[in-house]
Amino acid sequence: MNKFILFACTFCFMCTSISAQFSYDTSKGCFTDTNGECLPNTVLSALPFLRIVPDAISGAMGDVGMATTPSANSMHFNSSNLAFVENDFGLSTTFTPWLTNLGLNDVYLAYLSGYKNVDELQSVGMSLRYFSLGEINFTDTDGNASGTGKPREIEIAGAYARKMSDNFSAGLSAKYVYSNLASGQRVGSFEISSANAFAVDISVTYNTELNLTTYGSNLRVGAAITNIGSKVTYTKNEFRDFLPANLGIGAALDLDFDDYNSITFALDINKLMNPTPIPALIDGVENPEYDSNPENGIADYREKPLFSGMFGSFTDAPGGFSEELTEYNIAGALEYWYDKQFAVRAGYFFEHPLKGDRQFLTVGIGLKYNVYGLNLSYLVPTNNQNNPLDNTLRFTLSFDVE
Repeated sequence: MNKFILFACTFCFMCTSISAQFSYDTSKGCFTDTNGECLPNTVLSALPFLRIVPDAISGAMGDVGMATTPSANSMHFNSSNLAFVENDFGLSTTFTPWLTNLGLNDVYLAYLSGYKNVDELQSVGMSLRYFSLGEINFTDTDGNASGTGKPREIEIAGAYARKMSDNFSAGLSAKYVYSNLASGQRVGSFEISSANAFAVDISVTYNTELNLTTYGSNLRVGAAITNIGSKVTYTKNEFRDFLPANLGIGAALDLDFDDYNSITFALDINKLMNPTPIPALIDGVENPEYDSNPENGIADYREKPLFSGMFGSFTDAPGGFSEELTEYNIAGALEYWYDKQFAVRAGYFFEHPLKGDRQFLTVGIGLKYNVYGLNLSYLVPTNNQNNPLDNTLRFTLSFDVE
């Protein structure tokens, strides 16, 4: 765990040197090692906990949530979806154990979210995310004890959603983010401090009824750009890292077959809107676009302004269009309800092997009685990449008042 925290605190110093160690093979469109094998070129960001799916419902559906049934948990994906909630008030709380395969019991993610339907056109929402990394014993570079700490990260968010028409809504979320991983410790000549940021989410949803079944059907399409915010640093220097800004687009189709049976098909596509790492060497030759100011030792792609880095992320991959396509991850899901009281869910998430390689199957169930709901999810990896949620149960409790 000490190594895990040290990496989390110092990744901003490491990723420049990592990309500088290897050449870029233009014929293969990837970084290569000394044997000519392609290496991962993952898009990095600060505060990655902001992209962790916080609830067990979406956790059972392959992390799908952009256009699923509006609920308190829509805050994470698409706050504009709150404009279509059917109930007057709702709360949801989720507990997610973390790294249970390592035998840890004090590392977890807790999430509380809620909404209030102001009137037929407007809804407001709030959420609190708390990520605990347990208690850590720190050591210096010589292995000597240098104190203990309780690393933690917090997000506090509020949202406003409004119907612009009967079928279309827009939403805006504002959030404050705090990250304290190793304050007071030192990495080389740098003293580690806490990181703070403000950010916003912008989202839209289109919701319409269809006539695909006798008992009715419904289509929702949502899109959101999340975590648009100030760059952060853990070392109080001029150089700062990007938050995990993300573009998400999703659709969900609800089909009612009779008074008791209904099914939802959902699909999400996401792209991290952060600059793609570029190579210091191309085919063994120094890349002049890597660092125009070598005195500070920071690659140019990491020094881009906020909006230049975000919107330039759609065309900045060194491998061109083919590499850009690998930066999109896709997730599909299925949800079945019986009598609006018992749900069975399943989903699959895919991320390209060179861009993170997260690939997993998820399953879960849901129970609803009167105004109360209980949901569980379970993640099953489908590749050799370890996931912090491998073989872990997640729990969500919900409360909705009509």
